[in-house]
Amino acid sequence: MRTLSLAVVLGAAVVSANVRAAAPASPAPAASPAILGSTAVSWEEIQARPLNGRARQVFKDPTATLDELEMHVTTLPPGQASHPPHKHPDEELIIVKEGTVEALVNGVTKRLGPGSVIFQAANQMHGLRNAGDTPAVYHVIRWNSPGMLKARQP
Repeated sequence: MRTLSLAVVLGAAVVSANVRAAAPASPAPAASPAILGSTAVSWEEIQARPLNGRARQVFKDPTATLDELEMHVTTLPPGQASHPPHKHPDEELIIVKEGTVEALVNGVTKRLGPGSVIFQAANQMHGLRNAGDTPAVYHVIRWNSPGMLKARQP
C-alpha cells in the first residue's frame, strides 16, 4: 500500500501542473531522442485530438531513468469508452478528475468517481468507460522501464 500511496502522490504532483516553465533539455546526440527535463504545462497549451471524446497528450518522451514517460488527459462523453479492453507490457496510473467511470481491473468492473486512482499492472486486461451522464475526465500516466521499448521492436 505504501508503494501505491507514493505513486498517487507522485502522479498527483505531475497532474496538478498548471503553467509551463519548460527548462531546456540537455543536448543529446543526434541519433537519440531528447530527454524530458523538468517541465510544467498549461492546460491551454495542450492540443486536444479526437478519441471517442478528446485526448490531450501532455508529453511522451524518454527521461533520464525511463525509456518513455507518457501523460495524457482524456475527456469521454457519457457511455463512451476510449477503446476496447486491452493489455500492454507497460504499467499505467489513472486518476479520475471528473465524472463516473467503470474500470475493468483484475477481471472485475468497478465504478469510480472523482479523486479515484486506478493502477493497471503490466500485461493485465483492462479498460475504462464513462458510466455517468456527464463527461468523464481522467489523467493517464504510463511509463516504460529501460529496455522495454527496444524489446517490443521487431
